[in-house]
Amino acid sequence: MTKKQKKMIVRLGVSAVCLVGGIAVQGIHPGDWVLFLASYLAAGYDIPLKALRNIRNGQVFDENFLMTVATFGAIGVGELEEAVAVMLFYQVGELFNDYAVNRSRKSITNLMDINPDYANVIREGKEEQVEPDEVDIGERIIVKPGEKVPLDGIIVRGSSSLDTKALTGESVPVEVTEGESIVSGSINLSGLLEVEVTKLFDDSTVAKILELVENASSRKAKAENFITRFARVYTPAVVVLALALALIPPALLGQPWSVWVYRACSFLVVSCPCALVISVPLSFFGGLGAASRNGILMKGSNYLEAMGNLDTVVFDKTGTLTTGRFQVTGVRGERNLSRGELLELAAYGEYRSNHPIALSVREAFENEGTGRRIDGDRILSVEEIAGHGMCVNLADAEGAGEKDRILYIGNEKLMNRQGIRVFQEDGAGTVLYLADEKGFLGSIVIADTVRRDVPDALKGLREEGVRNLVMLTGDKEAVGKAVGQKLGLDKVFGGLLPGDKVHKVEELLKAKPEGKTLGFVGDGINDAPVLARADVGIAMGGIGSDAAVEAADVVIMNDEPSKIVDGIRIARKTVGIVRQNIVFAIGVKVLVLILVACGMASMWAAVFGDVGVSVLAILNAVRALSYKAGK
Repeated sequence: MTKKQKKMIVRLGVSAVCLVGGIAVQGIHPGDWVLFLASYLAAGYDIPLKALRNIRNGQVFDENFLMTVATFGAIGVGELEEAVAVMLFYQVGELFNDYAVNRSRKSITNLMDINPDYANVIREGKEEQVEPDEVDIGERIIVKPGEKVPLDGIIVRGSSSLDTKALTGESVPVEVTEGESIVSGSINLSGLLEVEVTKLFDDSTVAKILELVENASSRKAKAENFITRFARVYTPAVVVLALALALIPPALLGQPWSVWVYRACSFLVVSCPCALVISVPLSFFGGLGAASRNGILMKGSNYLEAMGNLDTVVFDKTGTLTTGRFQVTGVRGERNLSRGELLELAAYGEYRSNHPIALSVREAFENEGTGRRIDGDRILSVEEIAGHGMCVNLADAEGAGEKDRILYIGNEKLMNRQGIRVFQEDGAGTVLYLADEKGFLGSIVIADTVRRDVPDALKGLREEGVRNLVMLTGDKEAVGKAVGQKLGLDKVFGGLLPGDKVHKVEELLKAKPEGKTLGFVGDGINDAPVLARADVGIAMGGIGSDAAVEAADVVIMNDEPSKIVDGIRIARKTVGIVRQNIVFAIGVKVLVLILVACGMASMWAAVFGDVGVSVLAILNAVRALSYKAGK
């Protein structure tokens, strides 16, 4: 609890005691007005002062003005007790609002705690503690156990576990070791790390995330803009209506002034738009906080609202639906060759290549568990045949030389060139064919693998009412369709350049229903144009990608597509709460306004119509913070 809140509680306590005392002696002792005045000043002395200050600044019609005029009017017609009660309960409502806002800010504040306080930089052989923005690229820093990682870099010495919960929403520590990248904002849990800095602080992951979160509240949802416009027109209108209520019946009908001034004051009390002006932005703020706590960063409540209306989700393939890592998915040997023997020959053929396909072949051979190792001395020569593959001269295992073996490894074109007939592979992926002087040896299928999280993510999207799941890829149409069929996607478009992806998204945008939105999910590196063109651009793996944070509207801080489902659920829960508050607040206020104007409700009912509705709407808005993943 803040000092301001504690001070307000004391003020409200004094006010309540004085109000009860005034009511107790009312009609018995003439000094009851002193207690009522003390109660009024203790609760709301600052409200008339704020109203005057705002009038001087050109902001006349706000809740401070309405409460001041209403309570002064009630005092003027002798309803001192009710004027005090109105001010007291209004301030109780403001206290609830302040508490709710602070609670909503807490999740954002926790995220802000990723901001590092210092960096231990090594200069001239000595460790020196400096501000993170004073460290240059290429310098080395020391990150001790328990410290925040201040800058992005590469580990040059040491290994440790990192707590990345503030960045990704995941509580499981990440193991890192020499040669691996490390991002700012995570917390070093165990080992001492020496890190070579790769980015200045202003360009680091933590700086970009903090900038994104700080600017999120500036992008308002349609509902927030509606409430702002509504209050701008509504408040002056009710002041005019209250004035008419106070003047017209007594002037034209000769009725008592005190009755109609009292009704007009009650009208002003209930007309305060506090419930809407406070609870709607608070709901969106809570939704943004819940999302950030789950590792989903949204650049504004307008994107939160758009997430709730998703009808079509378009995915990039590589790096989004698939891992971007090639793996051997099929091995078929001929001439009685076993899987292990064929992989060994392929590993020799790809021994000197750093291509991802070559790396996947060597990894598959090492994982066979045979215990055999590739002997580089057996490779006598390697000839690369552009666009076809390689020809490798391989010595026998004893190294005698007289049993050299010519090994061909590559695509179907290479086999055709050598006059070797092969068996066609139907599997999706890249096919490596192997042969020697005697003929065909077999084939190995290498494919990009689907992320483990993807099937659950797609199932969750279907459950949330997303009608169209589409995949765009630069890979061959056949490869894309094989992946799409396996995942149960509605449409797949392959062989696309970045510009082609934009055109496809534009076609899908035209086809979507009115009032619905389209989201594009990519890795944020090569997909910037299409991320920008979609209604909602969603970037995966933002923890290590500058481009993701820059190009997207929503950033999933880890590599789990299921977070998109959480984002939709948070958005729909938030928007649902906003709609509940709008309908409830306007409905109750209109009802009480009519009752007050007709003399069927007193100022006490007006107090409930304002403060009661505000408190209930605020408590409802706080529910937006309570989302838990998977719920």
